[in-house]
Amino acid sequence: MTTSNTLHLRSADIPQFYKFGVGFDTIVDELLRISQQQNQQTYPPYNVIRDTEDKFTIEVAVAGFTEGEIDVTIERSTLVIRGEQTRQEDTREYLHKGISARDFTRSFTLAEHVEVVGAEVTNGILSIKLFRKVPESAKPKAIAITYTR
Repeated sequence: MTTSNTLHLRSADIPQFYKFGVGFDTIVDELLRISQQQNQQTYPPYNVIRDTEDKFTIEVAVAGFTEGEIDVTIERSTLVIRGEQTRQEDTREYLHKGISARDFTRSFTLAEHVEVVGAEVTNGILSIKLFRKVPESAKPKAIAITYTR
């Protein structure tokens, strides 16, 4: 009979990573924020699409929300989408109510130099267009090498 000494990582103790790097505090903070965000809600469902190298689209299912009930804002470098339905008294008797009618807040962290260029709702899908415009000063530069004899 053989035994295996394989260690399986089931979860990461991210705060333990602090002691291994100086100057990486913001990276660890970002990892913690992302892991907490992933454990939050899954409503409403969404897609993130890369249209080209510098163009992206975020699609969010917003069926049942009407004009004026959805807000899209940028707070610091975070895109925040909020849906808040106006409540009307509903006297109908539902035998099954499977279409959600709840308020939501969905956040996306935007990378540096990413701008929101538009948003529209078509067939119950909110599409938010993003464009990455990196300034020339931030692009990589080739350095000429001089060889001497």
